[in-house]
Amino acid sequence: MARLPDALLEACRLDPAAPLAGDPARRLGLDREEAGERLARLKPWLRQQHSMLWANRHDALLLVLQGPDCAGKSGVIRRVLGGLDPLALVAKGFQPPTAAERAQGFLCRYERQLPGAGQLGAFNRSYYEGLVSDLRDGLCRSAELPARQDAVCAFEQGLIARRIQPLKCYLQLSHAEQKHRLRRRLEAPNKRWKLSPGDLLDHREFGSRQARWAEVLVATHSAQAPWYVIPADHRWLRDLLVASLLARAFERLQLDWPQRPAPFAQADLDAIP
Repeated sequence: MARLPDALLEACRLDPAAPLAGDPARRLGLDREEAGERLARLKPWLRQQHSMLWANRHDALLLVLQGPDCAGKSGVIRRVLGGLDPLALVAKGFQPPTAAERAQGFLCRYERQLPGAGQLGAFNRSYYEGLVSDLRDGLCRSAELPARQDAVCAFEQGLIARRIQPLKCYLQLSHAEQKHRLRRRLEAPNKRWKLSPGDLLDHREFGSRQARWAEVLVATHSAQAPWYVIPADHRWLRDLLVASLLARAFERLQLDWPQRPAPFAQADLDAIP
């Protein structure tokens, strides 16, 4: 199996003392060609594990993707999860809440999109936006944040109790690489539609936004639901790291094909002309 070794994966595990101190351009001793070959070999194994998850329908996985604009959250879903069984995959991207959603609890819209038993869920942005973006956008007051943070931690403990295991990845992008990717989107008509006025403000306030995310990552990091900080300046490394973390999550489930009695006998099938 082609996933990266545990030592490299644990090198991405959040360090509470320095949550975003790592270099987003680090390569972890790998190169693009090797990473591409590993990912190509790993994807068939992920497809088989995903099929066994769906066949058993006991557990579920939830891939939580956060990160700055242009960090590649959609790209991870497309390149790592592409080719998986769509019936057992729940991929959802979250925009700012509507007026109707704001009238409900901030976790309600995420609860509705959780994967069911046997499914793999992928959240492009997640309930963590309620601790960062909602404050920035004036959708909550700073005095509400401690209660919201407690609610998020309790929500994740509830997921685990329901056999939905969260895999939380923060895609760490450098300020320079974000500018490069924003410029490329400006120049390409097939990418320009992704831009919004808020992207420029986010880039201008990159440092303060990252500082807030560092606080949130530390406060919501736990042994049962840890954060992994993924260097995302190199797409090929980002994709392989997330795929390898997902592979390890599947390994820990120790999946196999369900051993169920056949619903009918061979003789019954052969008796039909």
